[in-house]
Amino acid sequence: MAKGRGGFIGQDGLNAPDSPTGVSGTAGDTQATVSFTAPTDVGGSAITGYRVQDGTNAHGASGSYSPITVTGLSNGTSYTFNVWAINTFGYSAPSDASGSVSPVAPPRVAMVGGRDASSNIENSIQYFVITTTGNASDFGDLTGLAYAPSSGSAGSITRSLRSAGSTNAVDAGVTNVIDYVDLATTGNATDFGDLSTSRQSSQQCSSGTRAVIGYGTNSSGSNTTALEYVTISSTGNATSFGTGVAAGHANGAACGSSTRGIFSGQGVIDYITIASTGNSTDFGDDLVGGFERAWFGGASSGTRGLFAGGYAGSDYQNEITYITIASTGNATDFGDLTVGRNSLSGASGNDRAVFMGGYASSGYSNVIDYVTITSTGNATDFGDLDNTLGQWRSGQMATAHGGLQ
Repeated sequence: MAKGRGGFIGQDGLNAPDSPTGVSGTAGDTQATVSFTAPTDVGGSAITGYRVQDGTNAHGASGSYSPITVTGLSNGTSYTFNVWAINTFGYSAPSDASGSVSPVAPPRVAMVGGRDASSNIENSIQYFVITTTGNASDFGDLTGLAYAPSSGSAGSITRSLRSAGSTNAVDAGVTNVIDYVDLATTGNATDFGDLSTSRQSSQQCSSGTRAVIGYGTNSSGSNTTALEYVTISSTGNATSFGTGVAAGHANGAACGSSTRGIFSGQGVIDYITIASTGNSTDFGDDLVGGFERAWFGGASSGTRGLFAGGYAGSDYQNEITYITIASTGNATDFGDLTVGRNSLSGASGNDRAVFMGGYASSGYSNVIDYVTITSTGNATDFGDLDNTLGQWRSGQMATAHGGLQ
């Protein structure tokens, strides 16, 4: 025992235990789980418990053994922790501090806008935690109606963007609006700024700092290949990024890693380097049964991009294909959706991709499927959308998409 190191004033420090060692913390949602190794020298009597405190002594917890969970922390704030061993003679000296730990909210996904089974254009936002299973819940509303907004997740851990769309399901209602929400909370969206070109059925992707929006159809119904970008942490109008390689990308999907954005539509895949500006580069092809794909969903981890469902020679495809983002080449078969459908949305987080809503042979769909991105295989049922009658041509948001990994 390290004599004289343990104990508080008025306690028997000579018989207090040695300090715990190997202290580390694991982040949770507004909490941290602190692990440690018990001291081999317990002092003058057996250890009766342990005390954990954060570096400011504002948060703590007690327990009989490792690990001990400290609650009431603030997500996004860094904490270190010390641990004390306790016996009948008193407290040990504090352990060495753990490394820094930052609690974080569980990853959320949202489906935004679209059109419901009554042909109403939606401004709704519905969300769920992607690491669980279950039905979606109401989050709040967009700043305006959004039919066929940009496909693909764009944003940081704390801010998620929605861009473009139409207010009345015809080209004349095409908008240039960009909204944002903090997806870790609930509530209505806030105006971010405007795209330079109004469009619908476009695509968006991002790193954690920059979002790129491109392709789609403009107010005259013509395809546009313009790419624009915004800085996620600020607000303001979009700036020109470059030009896409293929005019047929309207009604496609986007995904990406923290460095590379992927755009796919009408059988063609191209990519950009998000941190730079310039025109996109050909990546490969994505064909289903030899047919070009449209109105499908996209999602990705930091290494692999997935495309699912859509229209490709028939109305209700169920095929999921994948690419390796860091390389180039054609998409490869991954598996099948639980229900073949077009006009669905895709999103991702923590190595899981989900595909939401769409239009199936039976009509509007409220199905949510999921797959594990690092494996291959068929999708599994996750739950249902908040809109029990189904929804299609919606956008999506995520707090842990491939661009953040």
